[in-house]
Amino acid sequence: MSSIIKISLVALLAVFLTACGNDSSTAIVKQAVAIESGDECHLCGMIITQFPGPKGETFSKHAEQAQKFCSTRDMFAYYLQPENKGHTIQLYVHDMAKSHWDRPDDTHFTDAKTAWYVIEHSQQGSMGATLASFSDKEHANSFAKEFGGRVIDFTQIDTELVLNL
Repeated sequence: MSSIIKISLVALLAVFLTACGNDSSTAIVKQAVAIESGDECHLCGMIITQFPGPKGETFSKHAEQAQKFCSTRDMFAYYLQPENKGHTIQLYVHDMAKSHWDRPDDTHFTDAKTAWYVIEHSQQGSMGATLASFSDKEHANSFAKEFGGRVIDFTQIDTELVLNL
């Protein structure tokens, strides 16, 4: 066998093994998208833009479009379900340090996994209590000082916390 053919076969095998060994979902980076006036919450069906407070979006391995939520609470209620958690590749929440509570700005989404959250605060979301989201811990602390509550990170959010908001 010629050396050119051997090199070609080795290169082809390397590409094949690399493709098989990688979970392509982790390589896909999707950006948050604007929430349009008629968009409905993926969990509860409410019109998202009719309510105050931070919203959320998730992207799944199995869907091209974002799943949009009327609140961070609904987003986490959806995400934490075992059948969804394993298929979700990205989560976004509004950075409320850069947005008005009554009308969050879709140009200020941040990665939900690196965000900071304030729970047990006095501000109301679409269905009452929600997690106020911030890209910076200091902004979360300032919000908690003004509106009460306590600051947590993504790793502290579980089903029990969401159900007891």
